[in-house]
Amino acid sequence: TRTQSLLGVTGFVLLPLCLMKNLSSLAPFSLVGIMGTLYTTVIMAIRYFGKDYAAGGKFADSVAATPTFGTSGASAVLSVNALILTCRLSNAYIAHFNAPKFYRELKNNTLPRFYQVVGLSFGIAIALNLIIAGMGFLTFGAVSNGLILNNYSTKDVLMSFSRIAVTISLLFSYPLLFVGTRDGLLDLFKVPNKDRSVSVLNKYTFGILAVVTALASQLTDLGLVAAVGGATFGTALVFIYPAIMLRRNLANQGKKMNGEGKLAGLIALGGVLMGAIGTVMSFQGVGV
Repeated sequence: TRTQSLLGVTGFVLLPLCLMKNLSSLAPFSLVGIMGTLYTTVIMAIRYFGKDYAAGGKFADSVAATPTFGTSGASAVLSVNALILTCRLSNAYIAHFNAPKFYRELKNNTLPRFYQVVGLSFGIAIALNLIIAGMGFLTFGAVSNGLILNNYSTKDVLMSFSRIAVTISLLFSYPLLFVGTRDGLLDLFKVPNKDRSVSVLNKYTFGILAVVTALASQLTDLGLVAAVGGATFGTALVFIYPAIMLRRNLANQGKKMNGEGKLAGLIALGGVLMGAIGTVMSFQGVGV
C-alpha cells in the first residue's frame, strides 16, 4: 500500500541519509539529479512537439485524463487563480536558508564569486521551471497533475526513466532540506552549538521524520501541498524575511530608511497579501 511504501522509503532510505553528519558524499548524486532533471525537460519537450499525447497521438488512449484546454488564452493570467501558480513557483526557491552555508563552503568564497554562482544557478533554475511548467501545461492543460509526471502514460518508456531520475533526485536532495529544517528548529528552541551532540541531533532527526511521515501518509494532493506550502513558507522566505532583514540591518546601522528600505517594505507587504490570497484560493480550488 501507499503507507507501507512510505514507511519503507522513510525507514530504509531517508532516515539513514538524514542521520549522516557529512553530506559531501551526496555530491555525485546531486549531479545525477541535475542530469535527471535535464533529461526530463528534454523528453517533455519531445512529447509535446511530437504531439504524442494529443488526440490521435501515440499515447492518447493510455492516459488517465484526456488533455483539456480552455478558451481564455493569455487573459487567464489576470485571474486571481493565477496566485495559486505564483505560490507554487515560490517552492522553487524555498531553499534560501542554505545560502549562508553555501557561501561558507564555496571555494574562494568572495562576494563577487558568490554573486556569480547565485546568478548562474538561479538563472538555470528559472529556465528549467519555465520550460517544464510550460511543456507540461501545453501538453495536458487543465488536467495537469500536481506532479506532472503522473499525467504521462505508464507505457511511455522514456518518461518512466524520468520518474526514476526524479526519484533519485528527490531522495538524495532531501537531506539538504532536512538539515536546514532541523538546524532551524534547534535555533528556534535556542539549543546552543555546544549542546548539539550526536545524540541530540539524532533525536531531532527521528522526531521530525516521524511528524513529516505522518503528515505525508494523510496528504495525497501534491498540488495542494505545493500551493499552500508556497503561499506560506515560500512567500515568507522569498518576499517577506529578506525584506525584514534588510530593514532591520539598516536600523541596526543607525541609517535612515532609504528608497531600498521602503521598497523592501512594499515587497514584504505584497508577499503577505499574495500568500494570504494564495492560501485561500488553494483551499477553495479543492473544495475546502
